[in-house]
Amino acid sequence: MADKRLSLDELVGELRSGMSIGIGGWGSRRKPMAAVRAILRSDLTDLTIVSYGGPDVGLLCSAGKVAKVIFGFVTLDSIPTDPHFKVARQTGSIDCMEIDEGMFYLGLLAASHRVPFLPTRAGLGSDVLRNNPSLRMITSPYDDAEELVAMPALRLDAALIHVNRADATGSGQILGPDPFFDELFLGAAERRYMTTERIIDTDQFAAEGPLQTMCISRLLTDGVIETPGGAHFTACVHDYGRDEEFQRAYVSAAADPDAWATFRQRYLEVDEPDYQAATQEAPSERAGQLAGDAKEREVAK
Repeated sequence: MADKRLSLDELVGELRSGMSIGIGGWGSRRKPMAAVRAILRSDLTDLTIVSYGGPDVGLLCSAGKVAKVIFGFVTLDSIPTDPHFKVARQTGSIDCMEIDEGMFYLGLLAASHRVPFLPTRAGLGSDVLRNNPSLRMITSPYDDAEELVAMPALRLDAALIHVNRADATGSGQILGPDPFFDELFLGAAERRYMTTERIIDTDQFAAEGPLQTMCISRLLTDGVIETPGGAHFTACVHDYGRDEEFQRAYVSAAADPDAWATFRQRYLEVDEPDYQAATQEAPSERAGQLAGDAKEREVAK
């Protein structure tokens, strides 16, 4: 069986501007943030991001990487909205396709099954159809002749997910309580990438968790990247929870251009090892560093 191990740089090197990229996880939970940060450091642009969105969407919008977002929601869970996505949407700097969460699921499922659409009642009687005039209706071919929404397949050029454990051949294990449809993101995509907290030998999966946690088949992956802490600052249960203090700092910094410049320089314009080192500091040390950087900027002015 093929060894599918890659580096973050190799993953990004396989992506291209203008791609439609699906990002797994859910809100501020088990997002492939190390891969998102690698995209932030790249020259990729004009991306269509397909996501049950969280800070993945917000950060990519903040860097001008996004042309369009297809989403069921964009939230930080314990904080209702992502500030950068909110600004991008309100200023019209991105195109949006906002759909019902169930419609989003069916779009991924249709793409995974290689069919052009799936029928659904979701969206009927709502503004989903008004806000998305490209959506079409379909009449049931059976005696009921019911009018249904034809949810189009959400076909992806590439998909990124994050899991707790993986082996070198691309099998993945999710030890938290919910797989968040990650296998459908992979099934909908032409190229499929999985970051993981730790790469283990295949025979070690049983010691990590029960058979039901083996959610990702190696047949659905083209590359696997070991990224300890790679979902930070989102949660990756059971390895770690969401870094609430850091998430609050992210939201606070987004409200002020100078604070955001400091945050970006400290945490986003560095490679992944330096990001992990910076975020593992105690909260007081992180706050002190950000305050010190901001003071230096003020003096420089």
